[in-house]
Amino acid sequence: MKGNEAIAHAAVRYGVDGYFGYPITPQSEILETLEELMPWETTGMVVLQAESEVAAINMVYGGASTGKACMTSSSSPGISLKQEGISYIAAGELPALIVNCMRGGPGLGTIQPSQSDYFQATKGGGHGDYHMIVLAPASVQEMADFVGLGFDLAFKYRNPVMMLADGIVGQMMEKVVLPPFRPRLTDEEIAQRSPWAVTGRPEGRGPNVLTTLELDPRLMEKHNIHLQEKYDLIKAEEVRYEEFMTEDCEYLVVAFGCVARICMKAVEEARAQGLKVGLLRPITLWPFPSAEICRLGKQVKGMLVAELNAGQMIEDVLLSLDERIPVHHFGRFGGIVMDPDEIFVALKEKFTL
Repeated sequence: MKGNEAIAHAAVRYGVDGYFGYPITPQSEILETLEELMPWETTGMVVLQAESEVAAINMVYGGASTGKACMTSSSSPGISLKQEGISYIAAGELPALIVNCMRGGPGLGTIQPSQSDYFQATKGGGHGDYHMIVLAPASVQEMADFVGLGFDLAFKYRNPVMMLADGIVGQMMEKVVLPPFRPRLTDEEIAQRSPWAVTGRPEGRGPNVLTTLELDPRLMEKHNIHLQEKYDLIKAEEVRYEEFMTEDCEYLVVAFGCVARICMKAVEEARAQGLKVGLLRPITLWPFPSAEICRLGKQVKGMLVAELNAGQMIEDVLLSLDERIPVHHFGRFGGIVMDPDEIFVALKEKFTL
């Protein structure tokens, strides 16, 4: 199935309580597949096409505040419209899953794939000092797997999680093993998992109040310090990455998502010609695998960062290094996807191999 379809199936099987979205290419199959599955008749999952992206993210905000597992999905311009709501969700420390199937920009751009939302996802996007946990799938299998992982992390840390995919992974078809069905939590189990949740009634757990407004600057600073301490814990505990032929590599390629798959072929081509090249694929773009980049920076003679953008992840690569080695960028724009030969040529040209 398509990557977008895998997300929809995984959401139903995870026991998601609510999906609120709005159509936009290249992620519309998520909503369309959920409508075909009609999970409201089997699991009780709410599936609603909102009147806009702004409405959809605020529905997630409201649903998440009750302790329910809620999600939304969109593509780049739609995610831009959701940024205010995402900032509110982060400030309110609410668990939520946001899927971004990236397309080219800026502006309305193109419906073709891109990776140019890296800054928007990893640097906050909305206002204020906050972070989302950002997962970057590179296969249809990971599109399915990261739904459950995303919600598990979201509830563990009371923090929004973004699955930062791209148009290629969303639209391509691969075999996928879907996760088993998980029973949806009862109200009592939700109360145990989320004692902070708003109930809307005075009895029982009490009418908890969630707000992101604090007019006392001292209390606002205290809340921000608490958030930063949480982010430090996430950075210590939740970094994920994949290495490919890095044991003896002299040059390293760093890439995420669909580009990492392309770069694997380029690394194999380089190895076939006697060049010791390896690949590091960040799976969590935030928290970023800075320590691993730093370690490999002491081993290699240079790094090539390959992205479908003008050079966004390369900034985090450079910040991770404490030794000066050549770091170059190779990117394509406008929905044009590089091929392995281009990566191999870029390696040889930039490092005169």
